[in-house]
Amino acid sequence: MSPVITTIILLIVSNIFMTVAWYGHLKLQATGISSSWPLFVVILFSWGVALLEYCFQVPANRIGFEGNGGPFSLIQLKVTQEVITLIVFCIFSLIAFENFHLRWNHAVAFLCLVAAVYFTFLPEHSPA
Repeated sequence: MSPVITTIILLIVSNIFMTVAWYGHLKLQATGISSSWPLFVVILFSWGVALLEYCFQVPANRIGFEGNGGPFSLIQLKVTQEVITLIVFCIFSLIAFENFHLRWNHAVAFLCLVAAVYFTFLPEHSPA
């Protein structure tokens, strides 16, 4: 599999775990599962999930970074990761939280992110 595809897949999996670590406990609380958990238990739960995130994020960065022979510059890697993060977050929020709705301003923000990706991947030209 190409480093581009491998990096993207690892970033998607990583961001699924990250989103669950950051926001999954809110859904658990809303369903009553973790309502009685002390805050330190919620933090430990999130850290445990975040450990899985790092198990995919670190290899994604290593494989994808051009300094290691990958296809992405550091900024391209970061912007790609941020766009994936927001896509995963939106899908998670739409599934997990009934009162979450995407609005026009969210769509505009996503278009700005798509523009950021576009401009990040433009070839660099040195001034003559």
